[in-house]
Formats: sequence, structure tokens, C-alpha cells
Amino acid sequence: MDSAAYSSLTRGPFSSIGDSSEMEANLPLSDRLKGFKTSKFDIDSYVTSKCQAMTEKEIKHLCSYLIELKKASAEEMRKSLSDGFGLVWFGSSFNPCSTSREISDLEGELLLLRNHLSTQAALIHGLTEGNSIESLSGDIEVSTVDHSSNESSQLPNKDEWLVEFLDSLEVLLVEKRMDEALAALDEGERIAEDTNRRRSLSTAALTTLHTAIRNQRHKLACLLEQTISQPSTRGVELRSAAQALKKLGDGSRAHMLLLNSHQQKLQRSLQSFRASGNTGSGIYTAAISQFVFSTISQAASDSLGVFGEEPAYASELVTWSVRQTDSFAMFLKRYVIASSAAVGSMRIAAECVQICMGHCSLLEARGLALTPVLFRHFRPFIEHAITANLRRIEQTSAALAASDDWLLAYSPLSSRFFPGSSSTSSLSSVVSQPKLSRSAHRFNTMVQEFVEDMGSLESLQLDSLTLEGVLQVFNSYINLLITALSSSVENEMNLEGSATKIVRLAETEPQQIALLANASLLADELLPRAASKIFPQNRSETPRKTSSRLPEQREWKRRLQRSVDRLRDSFCRQHALELIFTEDGDTRLNAQVYLSMDGNGNAEEPEWFPSQIFQALFAKLTLIAGIATEMFVGRERFATVLLMRLTETVILWLSEDQAFWEEIEVGPRPLGPFGLQQLYLDMEFVILFASQGRYLSRNLHQVIKNIIARAIESLAATGTDPYSALPEDDWFAEVAQIAIKMLTGKGSFGNIDRDVTSPTASVSAKSISSVHSHGSN
Repeated sequence: MDSAAYSSLTRGPFSSIGDSSEMEANLPLSDRLKGFKTSKFDIDSYVTSKCQAMTEKEIKHLCSYLIELKKASAEEMRKSLSDGFGLVWFGSSFNPCSTSREISDLEGELLLLRNHLSTQAALIHGLTEGNSIESLSGDIEVSTVDHSSNESSQLPNKDEWLVEFLDSLEVLLVEKRMDEALAALDEGERIAEDTNRRRSLSTAALTTLHTAIRNQRHKLACLLEQTISQPSTRGVELRSAAQALKKLGDGSRAHMLLLNSHQQKLQRSLQSFRASGNTGSGIYTAAISQFVFSTISQAASDSLGVFGEEPAYASELVTWSVRQTDSFAMFLKRYVIASSAAVGSMRIAAECVQICMGHCSLLEARGLALTPVLFRHFRPFIEHAITANLRRIEQTSAALAASDDWLLAYSPLSSRFFPGSSSTSSLSSVVSQPKLSRSAHRFNTMVQEFVEDMGSLESLQLDSLTLEGVLQVFNSYINLLITALSSSVENEMNLEGSATKIVRLAETEPQQIALLANASLLADELLPRAASKIFPQNRSETPRKTSSRLPEQREWKRRLQRSVDRLRDSFCRQHALELIFTEDGDTRLNAQVYLSMDGNGNAEEPEWFPSQIFQALFAKLTLIAGIATEMFVGRERFATVLLMRLTETVILWLSEDQAFWEEIEVGPRPLGPFGLQQLYLDMEFVILFASQGRYLSRNLHQVIKNIIARAIESLAATGTDPYSALPEDDWFAEVAQIAIKMLTGKGSFGNIDRDVTSPTASVSAKSISSVHSHGSN
């Protein structure tokens, strides 16, 4: 500081106090500065001597003056430093070594000057608080007395200790020795409390100490914040800095900075992962998921290690973890799941969700249940992926159905797995493979893959949605099969409002029965096998939870069977109509078949044989039974039900045909004895071959009995005794049996004596009875 600055000090407010000040003002500058240069210069004594006669207004004026003086000193120091560096660098005799030494000396002087300025600032702060001079001088006298006592004799000199304390604390902060600086601050506060209790320091000095400690605490807190916020701070150093900041009394700030440090680490890593561009692989998803949840786990460990289980910090940790999980889920949805879900790639989306759910579940041991957060984000996207995947299955199945030849064969994978193999084990493996048409094989493969992918997402609780989706695509495929049965408008209208597809027709009986084989095998075995993959946890579930799923699964299987029933009913209806109606639309099964047998005065007994339509029904059922036996190996029950339903369809049509019964009962020509006998024979013929084929249901048997009873009542209404006109029941059974043998090529047309069961062209009811009696004898 130059002479002008020092002279301004002497010419300041102190210069107007007393005569001594006026005398000192007339002294040379060097003499006036001698008192400041001595090592025994006492600031308190100097201020006390100058301020004894000052009023409160003058003290405030002095404080303002000292503040301005501080600013002038700082500016003067800056100019001196700038001039010093200018002389060093631009001097005529530049020497690197001497320059380095001079810089070091300047740095040391700057450090000392900084400490002096800190002391001066503390003094100014104490004066601005309005401490009275009387109290200040009294404290000094007391402290002088206390200094001479034995109790405080061990305390260092108050001024020297304060300067040394502030210097050492400054050095610790500059060198970033945080723990030592924190310990020094604690020690300083302990000494301040002790000196305050013993009154070994003046009020001004004690205020200076407290102010210095407060400022250094703030400075230490700022350094700790910078340390925590540095990207390079990790592990022990991070926890230590947070612990130190907590000890400084700012635990909330320390906890927030600790979590922010981990958050910045996550954000930088997510940007790095995104920049890699490899966002479509499971390895990428596994790596980023593991990193995110391991970072959250590490943050939880750091928080627990530094702050314990205090509710406020635990709540903040949970909130932060939920926010980070939200951000990660949004990142994953945008760059991984959304693209795969849009194209219906279920496997990528499912794999991604499965990996994230697995890593997330590991945090539950730390009390962080973040799975619902992922569930809330991922479920809508997975539902969208399910819809897209089901649509793809429907479209692919429809495309294949347009070119399917409807011939059953093993899956191409069978020959691929066992090429040219003739071993018993290989053959048994091939035989165990399902025989389906091409479109059915592809449909089954896609559904199996879809359900397998969904089975890994049990945590999303999408099992009901998945089962409903499988049922939906199966109904769609059944509609394709129904369309393949016939291109008639009636069948197209029965497809429950679905759009008409271009499907290759199944024109022959084997092709049509292959449609039924596709549907039955899918509904009975393949789709239930796929559904079992959705519930892999059944073995470990409680019996109560498992039993609660059983009704849902049973109802799902029943709905599959109802879809198969729609196809089977369409098959039976189509073949029944082909039997009943001609190509011109005329009815083969009409009342004239029976009414004409007694008309025109024809009293001659007719040749007894089942009517043409029932012969055709028997031939149709025999053909279907033979084909079904080969196609429904191991599933004979379905073939039996098919034959039963087809037979019921024809007989129920006869039972419910109002036009038929109007002609029989109230028509112009009444039903005669021969007509009744022929109708009775036709019904007994149906009962016999259905019974022998083991597809005579109770309902079919009852409907036939009702038809016979109604025909008998019609004849009785004409006044004729129907039972006198009808032969014994054995006769009908015998004729029906003979008809079956003849229609199947097992009957003989030789001599009646050689084959009493073979009818002749002119055999009558009476002759049949006599032949039967002769055979019995």
C-alpha cells in the first residue's frame, strides 16, 4: 500500500479525535507508520485509544470509512499485483528461475494479505454490530485479568492464536483436506464456547472468531458441494464429502447433492448408450437395465450409509428412485419397445420387459418396490404389441388359407429334425408330431411363439388378455375354415360379422374332414398346451391360487370347443342339405315318398327296402366314418360326435319340417298302411346303423321314436288300426340288417334257403316273416 493510502488512514475519522491525533498528523509519514510496523501492535488497544471519546454517530461514520478503506486497499493491491507481474514478465532482464521464485513469493504474500483482510473484515463486522466501546474496553480489561490467572494460562495469546487458526484453516481449505478442516472448525467452535464461558477473549475478538468460523464453514460447505457435484467423485470420496456436509448442519442439501450425483451419472450413461445405436438387442437392454438399477441400488446404499434410516431421507430416496425409474422406462419405451411393438415383434418387447422386471425385483430386498412403476409404463405398450401380433397371426393365416390344399401332413420341422432316420425313437418322435394342413401348422407355430413370449411376462398380469387374444385368433381361423367349406352366401353371413376372406375351397370329403381335424387338434391339444406356458408358476403357487385359475381355464377351453362346434355344425348342415335337396332345389325327403305307396288303388305289396335318401345318408356316414378313422387317430370321440351330429341334422329336419307333416296329417291324400310301414322301416334302419356305428345318441333315438309315434297317430286318425297294418318289430330289424349288408357289399343274392337273411326283388313282408320263421326252425 502506498503513502497516500496510509496517509488516508491517519487523516480519516481518527484524525479528528483529540490533540494527540492533530499532533500525529503533523509528523512525517514514516514516523506515523512506525506504530503499525511493530510486532507488538495491538489492534484492540489502538482502536480503544482512538474511540474512547467517540459518539455513536462517529462510530457509524468510522465503520463506513473502514469499509471504503477496505475497498481502496483491495484496489491498490490489485494494481500492485498487476504492476509486479508486469515487471516480472516484461523486464529487460528476464530470468525464468527468478521469475518463478518471485511468483512464489507473491503467492505467499497474497495468502498472508488475504488472511489480514479476513481479520480486518471480521473486525469491521464486529464494529458494525454496534458493540459499545465501554463493553469492548471492559472485556479487554477482564481478558487481561483472566490471562494472568492460572485457569487460562494454558491458552495461547488471543491475537496470535486467532491469526494462526485462520491461517491454518485457510491452508486446509486450499488443499481440500476436508476432514481436517471440519475437525479444525469443530475445535474452533469448542474453543470459542470455552473462551466465552471463561471470558478469556474480548467481545470483539470472540465475535471475530465466530464470524471467521461461520465464513469458513460456508466456504467449506461450498467446497464440499463442488466435490460432490464433480463427475469424477465416486465411492468413498463421495460418501465422505456428503458426510462432512451433513456434519456442517446441511444434511438435506447433502442428501440432495448425493442423489443428484448418481442422477448425473445415469443421464450421462443413458446418452452414451443411446449414441451407440445398438438399441434392438437383448444384450443392449440387459446392459443398460443392469446399469440403471445397480446405480439406483448404489444410491440407496450411499444414502443408508451416510444418513441412516431417517424417514425424511428414506422418503426422498424413494421419490428419487421412482423418478429415475420413470425416466428409464420412458427412455426404454422410446428407443426399444415402441419400435418393436409397432411392428408386432413380441419377442423383443417381451425380452426387454422381462430383463427390466428381473433387475428391478432385486431392489425389493432394499425396500424399493419399483416394479409397479415399470408395470404402469410397460403394460400399455405390451398390450399394443399383443394387438399387433395377433393381427399379424390373422393376416398370415388368411394368406396361407388362400393357397392351402387342405391335406394333412406332419410339420416340415419333423423331416428336418430326422432326415432319413429309421430308428424306432425317431419314428416315434415323428409320429408324435401333429398332422395338420399348411395353414394350420403355421397358425400353431405363431400361437406357440406368441404365448411363449407372453409366458415370460407373468409379472405384468397379462394372462387373461393373452388367453383372450389366442381365442380371438382361433375364432378368426375357424371362420376361414367355415369359408373353405362352401362359398355360399349363407356361410359367409354366419361368420359373425367378419370380413370375407379369399380362401381355397375344400371340395372333397377328405379335404372337408381335414378342416375339422385342424380345428379339433388345435382346440383339444395344441392351444391348451400353449396356454400352459402362461402359467409356469402353478407348481409353486398355493393350492388356493391355483384353484382360482382353474375355472377361468376351463371356461376358456369350453369357448374353444364352441368355436369347433360352429365348424362342425356348418359341415353337418352343408352335407344334410346336399342329401335333402337336389341341385335344382327340389326336396328329396318329402311326404310323397310315403303317400304315393298307397295311392292309385295299388294293393300290391311293395318291395321293402330303406328309402333312397336314407340309403344315401348311410353311404355318406360310412364314407365319413372311414375317412375320420384315419384322420382322428386317438381322437375317435370327435369322429363319433361328428357322425352323430350329421345324423341328427337330417332326422331333426324331418321332425321339424312343417310342410312334410301338413301333407301327412291334413293333406288331400292320407297316409296309408304301406306308407307308415315304409316310414317305420326307414327310422328303424337309421337306428340300426347308428347303433352299430356307436353314434346313436339318446336325443337321436328319442326324435326317431317321436317321428314314428306321430306317423302312427296320423294313420289312426283315418280310422285304420295302425298296429294291425304293421308287422312285428323283428321284421323291421331283419330288413334293416339285410339292407346294411347289401349296401356294404356283404349280402348274397343266391337261394333264400342258402341265405335266409338276403332279400329278393319280390320278397314281401309276409315272405320275409316266413323266411325268418323257417330260418329259426
